[in-house]
Amino acid sequence: MTTPEGQNGDTKCGLVAVIGAPNAGKSTLVNQLVGQKVAITSAKAQTTRARLMGIALEGAAQIILVDTPGIFEPKRRLDRAMVNAAWEGTQAADAVLLLVDPIKQRRHELMPLLDALKDRPERKILVLNKVDIAPKEKLLQLAQEFSALVDFSDVFFVSALTGDGVPELKAHLAMLMPDGPWHYPEDQVSDASERLLAAEVTREQLYKQLHDELPYDSAVRHEKYEQRKDGSVAIHQQIVIARDSQKGIVLGKGGSRLKAIGEAARKELADILGVKVHLYLHVKVDENWADKREIYEEMGLDWVR
Repeated sequence: MTTPEGQNGDTKCGLVAVIGAPNAGKSTLVNQLVGQKVAITSAKAQTTRARLMGIALEGAAQIILVDTPGIFEPKRRLDRAMVNAAWEGTQAADAVLLLVDPIKQRRHELMPLLDALKDRPERKILVLNKVDIAPKEKLLQLAQEFSALVDFSDVFFVSALTGDGVPELKAHLAMLMPDGPWHYPEDQVSDASERLLAAEVTREQLYKQLHDELPYDSAVRHEKYEQRKDGSVAIHQQIVIARDSQKGIVLGKGGSRLKAIGEAARKELADILGVKVHLYLHVKVDENWADKREIYEEMGLDWVR
């Protein structure tokens, strides 16, 4: 186990659960705290599915960030699995960080969340996002309102997008971490396998490039991951959609859309993995994919009724 130089093993390590309404900016904040991309971001709500962890370092402290799926009112099995994962992510945490988008707010999802947090024993921190564009008066008003509902130990104002206020938040989280050995090597930034990360990167490109054309009910499945003799990696993935009518949307004219998705994902994966990447994508229609246990297991979610 690598420990920070000059610390003589006098290290701190703890778990911080990052929760909030869908699309509050949780993944963007986790990426800022870690200092590089470990979770996918999208303008589409509920993009985080797997309970991916980011691992941030601050001095002698290792902060393990549980990037939970946005907590919302579950309607389908996949929704229930995601909400289940979110609450599981808060258990045994040394701190629970509630991130709020002061502009969208999504009060219909935020208020039940505040109500559920009220009686939880973990140390609770309120973080108001978008300090770069939200009026100061509104931020202060929300901080006051929410602090009256839940016993937050601290309130921070940040911009997950620009990084404003994030160093102060990170330093505070490091201070809260209990004494103990680091759980991960110094150079590890996530507990996600390269296979899961690769699938997440492709799924992010699906959202980015198809916007509202493709519904939320799509998945990217890992098929094969090969290390080649020349040091490059060959990754084979399957894009699963629920209806045959969606196939043309993903493929595009003459396969142009699928090619663009693959090229963008391939470039990003090459940057993340530090090697040349060959990415092979194909599209499969499966009306019942959201009811298959193995797909949930691949995404790191529990199978729920």
